[in-house]
Amino acid sequence: MPKIHLLLFLLLLTSGIWSAEESCSRGEERPKRYLLYDVNPGEGFNLRRDVYIRIVNLVRRLSQSDNWVLVLPPWGNLYHWRSMARGTFFPWRTFFDVHSLRRWINVVEFEDFVKANGPTIQQAYILQHYAEGWQGNWEEKYDERPCINQHAFKFRDEDGMWQGTKWETELEVKNLKCISIQGHASTVIPLLNHDGDSSSTYLGRAETILHDEYGGTWYWAARRSMRFSDTLRQEAAQFRQRFLNSDDAKDGTEMTEDWRDMKPARRAGRGGPYISVHLRRMDFINARREEVPSLKKAAKQINQILKKHNVTTVFVASDAPLNELEELRGLVSGSVVWYEPSNEVLEVGGDGAVAIIDQIIAAHARYFSGTYESTFSFRIQEEREILGFPEETTFNRLCGKNPKCEQPAKWRIVY
Repeated sequence: MPKIHLLLFLLLLTSGIWSAEESCSRGEERPKRYLLYDVNPGEGFNLRRDVYIRIVNLVRRLSQSDNWVLVLPPWGNLYHWRSMARGTFFPWRTFFDVHSLRRWINVVEFEDFVKANGPTIQQAYILQHYAEGWQGNWEEKYDERPCINQHAFKFRDEDGMWQGTKWETELEVKNLKCISIQGHASTVIPLLNHDGDSSSTYLGRAETILHDEYGGTWYWAARRSMRFSDTLRQEAAQFRQRFLNSDDAKDGTEMTEDWRDMKPARRAGRGGPYISVHLRRMDFINARREEVPSLKKAAKQINQILKKHNVTTVFVASDAPLNELEELRGLVSGSVVWYEPSNEVLEVGGDGAVAIIDQIIAAHARYFSGTYESTFSFRIQEEREILGFPEETTFNRLCGKNPKCEQPAKWRIVY
């Protein structure tokens, strides 16, 4: 590559503008190396979206020196997803615009990886914390250790291979090790580069590693690339228009087709003529009983917000049963609206589709208030940051036992 072209490539790479779609021909000529990953089965949908950002930016760093491709793990069997049978998995394109993801790094659906490469993985690393803990001495490190937790793969004596089921698919692994690790995502780069001849590597329990730069430029680039699928965006738009008198043109929330071109005027989003609330119930009622309000306390706060913003409608995203939502409706002075999915929507994407539609609708409100330490609320706040809403209408939460409570940290977007 001529010097001037190499200089331009490095400039684009370090500035955060370079994407998988713009990789130079020399990179495309290198053999592809695939990284698969998975997350603890007990982790929810919105935490998994956070782990994706950790891994996608790890792959971006790896791609500076090799031709890495991230394999997208199917979605399913999550604790909070109860409307579909166990064993139901959805590809990423069900929920996200995969073409948009590829504007940041090269990704491929798991099913397409298996079709092209077969069900054999060269190397598997099961990540885990150190059994002895960090003992008050934080340092970036990893070591091969005996496996602490049970994993999906069993050793086959007859051929020395490992076999296991992931995402309803029988996989074979040639080599498997358990790795105790303490550090950020980039800590594993020497480990992955050590296996230079490995065409496919699997990272189990990827939530074990931390963000390299939470809230930084790369974090927000990866997060902005995670646009929702057209199907779910259209469903949310139809609901907003029909029930909330809301659309992007009137609300100041129009977006460009390519997220890399979108740098809206800061705090320009107006939002629809409604407020939105994420009211987490279920396990939070006991797990965070001091911080989660009763229905009466939630209604009192909602009424105050409605009056302050001179609107009469609140959209509620909640895991509460129908009888609690009806009770809340009777306590709020304005109109209480929530999204009820059709059978067609549930067939397309199950509870994951409902969660995303709820988040889209909530993100477009004139004012949003969430639930203490809920990743569902965090994701809505991020959407509102991307859309350019004022901070004071975004980073809020309902108070629990105490009428005055600490509000969420303001994680501002960085371009």
